[in-house]
Amino acid sequence: MTQRTYISKKPDYILLFTILALLAIGFVALSSASAVPSREKFNDPYYYLKHQLIFGFSAGLFLGYLAYRIRLKTFEKLALPILLLTFFLLILVFLPNFGYTHGGAKRWVILGPISLQPSEIAKFSYILFLASWFKNRKNEIKSFLEGTFPFLLMTGFLAGLLILQPAVGTTGILLISAMIMYFIAGGKIFHIAYCLVLGILLLGILIKIAPYRIERIQAFLNPGADPLGISYQINQCLIAIGSGGIGGVGLGNSGQRYHFIPEPMGDSVFAIYAEEMGYIGSVFLIGLFILFAWRGLKAGLNCENKFAKITAVGIVSWITLQAFINIAGISKLLPLTGVPLPFISYGGSALAITLIASGLLLNISKHTND
Repeated sequence: MTQRTYISKKPDYILLFTILALLAIGFVALSSASAVPSREKFNDPYYYLKHQLIFGFSAGLFLGYLAYRIRLKTFEKLALPILLLTFFLLILVFLPNFGYTHGGAKRWVILGPISLQPSEIAKFSYILFLASWFKNRKNEIKSFLEGTFPFLLMTGFLAGLLILQPAVGTTGILLISAMIMYFIAGGKIFHIAYCLVLGILLLGILIKIAPYRIERIQAFLNPGADPLGISYQINQCLIAIGSGGIGGVGLGNSGQRYHFIPEPMGDSVFAIYAEEMGYIGSVFLIGLFILFAWRGLKAGLNCENKFAKITAVGIVSWITLQAFINIAGISKLLPLTGVPLPFISYGGSALAITLIASGLLLNISKHTND
């Protein structure tokens, strides 16, 4: 007889407190990293922090609570409609009067007073859809024609829309997360290897056709070659991290936030945090992401509901992989990619979607056979 899944009715409190700790660190880090541009543009050192609280945190908290309360079966039924809505938003990005360009990338949609970043929504919606799709094709998943090929077509279509923006970093995170989900769903190792080869070829092509991506790799390999040009950002980030030492210079005392580091409250926020909180604070933050991954995977893998299991693995893969890529890039362990640091970087859409995913992960943690 198959063991029925035990519903504890209570979330994983360690996971919950980890999420709250990441949020708290995010607000503290953002309050310092955004103070200079906030004061200069709006004469209010906390403008961007307030904006993040109102449009990112408040919306994310409400929707995240709904994700925590809604039945998992309902999410499974809504997976396709949510993905179709995401495709619609991704197409709106390229239409006049709707799409908004910033920093050479067309990633935002303006709908009245609201601006959205559909590429952030795509991570969550595609994970939901894939989990539902994999669950309903447990027999076909091992077949190349009935499992792998349609998986590649769907993933390729979404990747194409993201690459056109361009959002290559987001595309890479989504592709790797999808591959991990495919493996958990029962895909054959040979088929997974085939997909990985295609992904590596695609990455090579994308690097070849975009000079700025080649420059990022050159800056990674030789940061001293052009310290005021292509290597400027990574060099300034390393100065910030090194200046922090063991215990940091103290909250609000970063010197690198004064126009030395590009995007101090966005992609480079970890450098400001490391400068102010030092090695101890940096290790603590990384430890929280590791704890998030452990408890999230534990919740998913101990759940007999296959949709919930695959969804949890997808969410954990996305958030922890993105955190690793961001921190590794800022620390010169990888080339810079431009992806934000989950829970920490400024961005209402990113924070709201991360909180929705976290709410669903806590929902899944209520369903366990422990």
